[in-house]
Amino acid sequence: YEYSNKQYGVEMSINSISPIDGRYSINANELISYFSEKALIKYRIFIEIKYLIHLFKEKKLGLRELTKSEINLLESLYNITDKDAELVKMIETKGFKDIPATNHDVKAIEYYIKYKLSDTSLNDILEMIHFALTSEDINNNAYSLMIKEGFNQVLFSNIIEIYDNLYNLALKYKDYVMLARTHGQPASPTTFGKEILIFVSRIKEEILILKNINILAKLNGATGNYNAHSVVYPDINWQDFSEAFIETLKDTKNSITLKHCSSLPLELKYNPVTTQIEPHDSFARLFDSIKRINTIFIDFCQDIWRYISDGWIKQRPVKGEVGSSAMPHKVNPIDFENAEGNLGFANSLFNFFSTKLSISRLQRDLSDSTVLRNIGVAFAHSLIAYKSILKGLTKIEVDKMTLESVLLENPEVISEAIQNILRAENIEKPYELLKDLTRGKKKFLDDIHNFISELDISKKIKDKLLKISPLNYIGLALSIVEKYQAKIY
Repeated sequence: YEYSNKQYGVEMSINSISPIDGRYSINANELISYFSEKALIKYRIFIEIKYLIHLFKEKKLGLRELTKSEINLLESLYNITDKDAELVKMIETKGFKDIPATNHDVKAIEYYIKYKLSDTSLNDILEMIHFALTSEDINNNAYSLMIKEGFNQVLFSNIIEIYDNLYNLALKYKDYVMLARTHGQPASPTTFGKEILIFVSRIKEEILILKNINILAKLNGATGNYNAHSVVYPDINWQDFSEAFIETLKDTKNSITLKHCSSLPLELKYNPVTTQIEPHDSFARLFDSIKRINTIFIDFCQDIWRYISDGWIKQRPVKGEVGSSAMPHKVNPIDFENAEGNLGFANSLFNFFSTKLSISRLQRDLSDSTVLRNIGVAFAHSLIAYKSILKGLTKIEVDKMTLESVLLENPEVISEAIQNILRAENIEKPYELLKDLTRGKKKFLDDIHNFISELDISKKIKDKLLKISPLNYIGLALSIVEKYQAKIY
């Protein structure tokens, strides 16, 4: 028997340390082109080439004009193969031909580009590659772009898909009356649809915040002052040049259509005031926002877990799937449990990123470098969770009969309605009357009706009170769902 490690076109190694590259690789593979080592190399080459072309388009520099074919050649360099990426790593770690090992990943990018262009018509411009830049000029733009594209193209679309599914769930079950619980105890009735809509509304608010987050980027040299730029070419407005360059990065792919959003949220913006590094505060804002979205999803998963546990939601069994190695009858809420665990793990990373990446000693220290390489890990665990939620949602169905049965077993929840009607009728101490009747006592609807019948009030008010039942005491829950505007922007 031979076990294939290739599933759905994705290589999965049973020797992987990280489950992202092993067990969960199928659910995280969409992020490979954004956050893998090869992807980072590609984004760095992309920024180097874009910058080089931008330099030569600046007429005031007096550089020679690049031909169309030369620009095409330059742009072809960032469409790298695995072999190209391996060559960059070889230059960094072992050296290649007459290039000694750099032990520096960005310098290896520069040497790789020079090697690729050495036998071309661009041989005369090689020393303009990486002109006046520090590694962080390349890195911060590369990471900003990969975060923008990875989030916009993959994670955000999954968040919106969950949003759409939950909204449809709210509409489907908008009139399914159910017992609410506050402090875990029976409380005034609600509807299942309205309770799901709460998560929809919370997600919408976070997405609106996301829309206002710009990923900041810089291109200003070793300590943020354009020292090298301005000493060589003092007549150039390098701040305008850098801002214009970062604007060109907005032209990268944004090709995705979403039902409730007219555009994707994240965009790049020029930061004119930095040290050697862009301070990563905008990264922190994004990570904190994703963390809040993930926390909302954790809250949702825990509520659904409880509804399944109580039998209010039925799960459709999957043929061949095992719920327990010991108990054959079990259909476990594994998708929501898996999502909860992955969301918690992702959030622990996002929390660390937010506190760590915004701190750098004086003008620069290198402690952020290894941390930035793990951004894709947090994104991957979030994506795995999102897919688990979506999978779980396809398996559930609300049991209306169970909802109503549980509600009718707790008729004391209408005591709130009764005491407030009595307040309006100026009956003395109605709250205390209902408290004595119901608090900590098992009551039936007949007991409550008998209590109403004995009250010294008009027949009209008695009839009004007697019409109230746990099944119709839902306030405006139905209207709240029906009037909700799902469009985000």
